Amino acid sequence: MNTLADWHDGGPGPWFLFLPLLWFFVVAGIVLLLRRFGACGRRDRGHGPRGGGHTEHSPLSVLGRRFAAGEIDEDEYWRRLSVLDEDFGRRAKGGEAG
Repeated sequence: MNTLADWHDGGPGPWFLFLPLLWFFVVAGIVLLLRRFGACGRRDRGHGPRGGGHTEHSPLSVLGRRFAAGEIDEDEYWRRLSVLDEDFGRRAKGGEAG
C-alpha cells in the first residue's frame, strides 16, 4: 500500500503537516496579539478612571445606572458621586493613591 505519509518510498512522511500547523500558529498568534494590544480589542481606548471617561463597569457607571433605576435617591447619588470624583480625580490628575 502506497500512502503519502510513507517516507520509506520517497514520500514526504509526517512532515507534510508541519508547515500548515506552523502557519496556523503564526496566524493565531498575530490575531491574539492584535486583539490584546491592537484596536480590535479596545472599544473604549483612553477611557476609564485614568482616561477621564467611563467604562461599562466603572463605579461611576454603576452609580449612574443605580440612580437611573431608582435604587438610590438623588441625595445619596450626589454624596456617593462626590466621594468617587474625589478618589478618581486625585488618581487621574496626580497619581496619588487614595
